[in-house]
This record gives sequence, C-alpha cells and structure tokens, in this order.
Amino acid sequence: MKKQLIILALLCFSAAGNMAFSQVHLSVNIGLQPVWGPVGYDHVEYYYIPDADAYYYVPEHRFYYNEGGAWVSGGSLPGRYHDIDLYHVHKVVINEPQPWLRHNEYHERYHSYSGRRDQEVIRESHDPRYFEIKEHPEHGKWKGGEHGEHGDHGDHGDHGNHGGHDEGRGHH
Repeated sequence: MKKQLIILALLCFSAAGNMAFSQVHLSVNIGLQPVWGPVGYDHVEYYYIPDADAYYYVPEHRFYYNEGGAWVSGGSLPGRYHDIDLYHVHKVVINEPQPWLRHNEYHERYHSYSGRRDQEVIRESHDPRYFEIKEHPEHGKWKGGEHGEHGDHGDHGDHGNHGGHDEGRGHH
C-alpha cells in the first residue's frame, strides 16, 4: 500500500511538473509576433482582423481567410484585401486553436472593431521586450534575453512585411 501511494505521489508530481513546464513553454512568444501586432501581449496564437474578417496564425506566420465557403491559408492575404494596412487596422488576440471553427461567434463579437485605428503596434513601441523581433527598428539594442548577446538571433519569417516595402500590407 505504501509503495502504491509513493508511486501515485510521484505520478502526481511528475504530471504537475509537466503541466508547469508546458505553461512556461507556451507563455511567451514575443519574438514570433509581427511588428504590426498590437503591444501588450506576451503570448499570441491568432489575431482576428475584423477589417478582413480573417485570422493570422503567429507561430506559422500564416493568414486564414474564407475563400468560396472554405477556410484556406496563405503567407499573405489575397489581392481583394489590398487596401488593408496591418499597421493600422484593429487586431483581436485569440488564443485558441482554429478560431475559424467559431467564426460566427468572433465575427458577431468583434465586427464592430472594423474601421478602428486605435492600437499601438509593436513597431512603434520602445518597450525593450519587443527589441527581440528582428524587424523591430530597435532590434540592435536587444540584449538577447538571459544570454546578454547582441545581433542576429535567427529569422522568424517575414512577419507580415510583404513586398519588401515594410508597408504592413497583408498582400504582395
């Protein structure tokens, strides 16, 4: 009986340790966020973009949008969104998998944000935690987290700067 209790206790501690590790591992992804994303979030899975009625998946730098009744993904928004400036449209953070599966709910809740231009974006922030993002204007000041290093720390994708002009457009 004692042996079973010890094994049970070890399993519980192990499970609690794994949960704590998972939470820490998933809690911060600032370095993956695009410079057109809104400030104030340490972890973002998706942005819902009401002006485009579309989603942006931060970990893979992909847009999800409705095309002929089906949700498809791409590295940029299709041409019909050519007037969307990602630096100025409102973005809503959604941290759940595949938010388009509940799109009617998100559309209903956040469609009124379409046309709002009231968010500070990461590119304009002077908060040192955002310097980690390679495309941030102050990336050269980044201390490299706990390593205290400067310079290039890997490429995290194009972060929405399509066409090489840093316009923040969701298209080429």
